[in-house]
Amino acid sequence: MAEWFSELSPVLQALVITIFTWASTALGASFVFFTKKANQKLFDSMLAFAGGVMIAASFWSLLAPAISMAEEQGFPPVVPAVTGFLLGGLFLMLVDRVMPHIDERLYFKDIKDKKAKRRTAMLVFSITLHNIPEGLAIGVAFGALSSEFTTASLSGAIALAIGIGIQNIPEGTAVSLPLRRDGMSKWKSFYYGQFSGMVEPMAAVVGALAVVIIQPLLPYALSFAAGAMIFVVAKEVIPGSQEKGHVQLATMSLMVGFAVMMILDVALG
Repeated sequence: MAEWFSELSPVLQALVITIFTWASTALGASFVFFTKKANQKLFDSMLAFAGGVMIAASFWSLLAPAISMAEEQGFPPVVPAVTGFLLGGLFLMLVDRVMPHIDERLYFKDIKDKKAKRRTAMLVFSITLHNIPEGLAIGVAFGALSSEFTTASLSGAIALAIGIGIQNIPEGTAVSLPLRRDGMSKWKSFYYGQFSGMVEPMAAVVGALAVVIIQPLLPYALSFAAGAMIFVVAKEVIPGSQEKGHVQLATMSLMVGFAVMMILDVALG
């Protein structure tokens, strides 16, 4: 198996390995099948847990790598991080402004409450958006193997992909359970949860094919996704998890989500 994989082209290697990261997202999303009938406290806590996962991922999976990449490229590290972060927040602000004008029949028909429908759309969109630069990063790591980058190694690229794949497990859960909370069926909640990871293989192929073009833009792309996620957490996830009055439970659940994602990110480098 290892020999077969090592003989593939870098583009195919990136595609194969990100199918694993997508499957990891689907594994996390499948946890929705193990929840029993709707329990408001459980689902409020899981929405807050999703917020903690998103906050931790915004720093350790996105902003920290963006700063490191900018330093390696010889740029002032704070410039791409701040620029991308603020642009990500502004972009989601525009999306938030436009969404009420979109025909509600076009998205999440199973969710009847307009506020919940909007929050759900923003949550799914932001986590899916954050998976694009992660897929690009994996693609660049494999694409660099056939380029002039002397620091590139197959083991390093595989380690990066495995780390992202494991981190994707709680992210899949962070999408599917809040969807279930807002009234969507288990199968549809699972579908949208795994869908958030589907973009990684596509982005990885693009990154591997266009490594020379994509690599300088990665710090901005990673920071952009971080800004988008923080916007959603602050505007939709935290208020939504506390709107039924479970403030302390939601607060502690958010901290647990943050701690889980922090442990995964730090342990996996």
